[in-house]
Amino acid sequence: MTAPVEVSGSDFEAHPEVVVKGMGKAIQGRSLWEIAWLRLRRDKVAVGGAFAIVALVVASIVGPWFLPDPNVFNQDMIDTSMLRPKEGWLHSGMSWDHLLGVEPTTGRDLLARILIGTRVSLLVSIAATLLSVAIGVVMGGFAGYFGGWVDTVVSRFMDALLAFPLLLFAIALIGILPRQMWGLEGNGLKITVLVFIIGFFYCPYVGRIVRGQTLSLREREFVDAARALGASHTHIFFKEVLPNLFAPIIVYATLLIPTNILFEASLSFLGVGVNAPLPSLGLMLNEAVALNAYENAPLYMVFPGLTIFLAVLAFNLLGDGLRDALDPRSR
Repeated sequence: MTAPVEVSGSDFEAHPEVVVKGMGKAIQGRSLWEIAWLRLRRDKVAVGGAFAIVALVVASIVGPWFLPDPNVFNQDMIDTSMLRPKEGWLHSGMSWDHLLGVEPTTGRDLLARILIGTRVSLLVSIAATLLSVAIGVVMGGFAGYFGGWVDTVVSRFMDALLAFPLLLFAIALIGILPRQMWGLEGNGLKITVLVFIIGFFYCPYVGRIVRGQTLSLREREFVDAARALGASHTHIFFKEVLPNLFAPIIVYATLLIPTNILFEASLSFLGVGVNAPLPSLGLMLNEAVALNAYENAPLYMVFPGLTIFLAVLAFNLLGDGLRDALDPRSR
């Protein structure tokens, strides 16, 4: 048995080559939002949906500046007897000047009109979603926080909105709009009314989610602590309850946007959307059906429909990814 070796204090210092890299730094914790961001970045499908949304938004805003004027008619490219372009793949009129071809009756550039129609659809759907979220948070938050007769009145009001025949009401209301109202006219007035109708009647979907979450949050310990400290109802709701509602609100808003895109396209398809010459994806599909484009110029029907499909799919993929990132238990 060997005798113990006495070692000086300096000999206990570890050599540089055996020190684990980074151990000398203080360990920093991550917030819940940082953890959610890391989860979202690992979800390649959701990231792909986010990139598709950004590409659609940028292309719809910037793209028409670099394309032919969407209101210029090119009748020389149209075979008037067949109501289709004379040249191009599948009689689409595709060329280097018109990348997706031209419309079968007017010869207007199809890509430029699709991008402007996408801009209109995104504007209406996003603005309507923001309005739905604002109204839904107020109604659902107050109903869930105060309870009692407030909850009863607000909940029955939301049930009445959910039972309302929205599509028929929108068709009837937009059909009888005057030429000028509230200082607006033409497509400006129609877009404003569309945003109000969609945003107001879709607010119960957000309101019911917020109400359910608020009913749970108001019984939590941090809310009881705020009450014990004498905090007012306003302070408790906006400082304690509302920040904990951000995650479900963001997720549901992302999933509500594609619903609004489809609703706006449906109204335009039925002829009660924006007025010509402003393009609309739904109106293009309506014209394609009326012209039997699936026989004469099928791509005139494919490209607007594909744009709606990609926009809805991208928002749904991003919404699913946000739901998984902000609430891993939902997997």
